[in-house]
Amino acid sequence: MLITTAPAALYRDPAVFDRERTAVFARAWIFLGLEADLAEAGDYLAETLAGYPLVVVRDGAGTLRGFHNVCRHRAGPLVEGAKGSCGGELVCRYHGWRYTLDGRLRSATDFGPADGFDPRAFGLHAVAVQAWRGLVFVNLDADAAPLAETLAPVDRLLGDRAFPTNVALRRSHPIDCNWKVYVENYLEGYHIDRIHPSLAAEVETGRYAVRMEGQVAIHEVPANAGAAEGLWAWIWPNLALNLYRNVLIIEPMRPDGPGRTRLDYIYLHDPKTEGLEAAVATSERLTDEDRWICQRVQENLNAGVYDQGALSARHENGLRWFQARVMAALAGPRNPGAAAAPAAAVG
Repeated sequence: MLITTAPAALYRDPAVFDRERTAVFARAWIFLGLEADLAEAGDYLAETLAGYPLVVVRDGAGTLRGFHNVCRHRAGPLVEGAKGSCGGELVCRYHGWRYTLDGRLRSATDFGPADGFDPRAFGLHAVAVQAWRGLVFVNLDADAAPLAETLAPVDRLLGDRAFPTNVALRRSHPIDCNWKVYVENYLEGYHIDRIHPSLAAEVETGRYAVRMEGQVAIHEVPANAGAAEGLWAWIWPNLALNLYRNVLIIEPMRPDGPGRTRLDYIYLHDPKTEGLEAAVATSERLTDEDRWICQRVQENLNAGVYDQGALSARHENGLRWFQARVMAALAGPRNPGAAAAPAAAVG
């Protein structure tokens, strides 16, 4: 039976991306950053994920708290920059409303008297936060299953193997393509011989396979004699973990609107081991090659000639699985799980 691809409109229609924000990204565990950057009370990480401005802060009791980075007064930002310290409270940068680190409104600064104004109703909108092996994830769905359930296949794959913890390098790569174009490119090895000749020389492309387990796609990549072994896992909806030459490359594939994707690589490496330079060089080369083909594919999707194609049962089962998940999400209920109630005011 012929397996057809998703229609081209899913990769170019702004209305589809708007729907994906609530149907996909507001219902999944999304990687935000490293727990090591949240060592002290008041330390925060902030990022806009699929259009949602979010902040995670460590409170005075050591708990990680997540919120929309949006003041309840008139939508001003609470913090600026990807990381930093806010001290003992979150303060809106617009009008100075002050919140405790657990999200309660401490003071509506110089707001003045107003009938019916109840500070307890103006706490920050919370999001779920959980950490796993030093990585921090957020989820906008109040009914989400625990993060450990999503990542159980990766835990089984890793066993007792620990991640390196030293941040050796961070790199960001913008790509002019829909986020799904890049994800689908990652989920198959069919293109390696033509797009990645140096990688093709290191792996047995004829035996390259992708198997799905829960919300994880695991790449099984037999290495040729003398080549470095690796581990590649992709976690729904947009995170890759690549362990290669003693380097962990964390690769979130972040949508930046319907036609643009940003790859924010974090390279973790134990300085007592070798392999960093080789791993970075390989990663940069593969990214350049993938950028070229993904942007050309997006141009052709935008041209309006191509609508649907066919998927290879031999090579593209990962794409079939991914496209089915996206289509099911888009066909589901229109509202994400109930948002957490705002924190009550201090008083």
